[in-house]
Amino acid sequence: MDKKLKRTNSDKMIAGVCGGLAKYLGWEADKLRIVYVLVSILSAAFPGLLVYLILWFVMPEDDALD
Repeated sequence: MDKKLKRTNSDKMIAGVCGGLAKYLGWEADKLRIVYVLVSILSAAFPGLLVYLILWFVMPEDDALD
């Protein structure tokens, strides 16, 4: 199993972070985006925007076009 966490080029809305996480976890990207936004809004302990920005800069971009 050679899965690597990378931002996706093919399934992105802003930077490909949620698309890359969904691909890594084997989920549908749209469902992960909805869960991420809901958790970010409903939880005071989860700073969603800050986490997204950090992941944007930390996760490498996927070189392959799927």
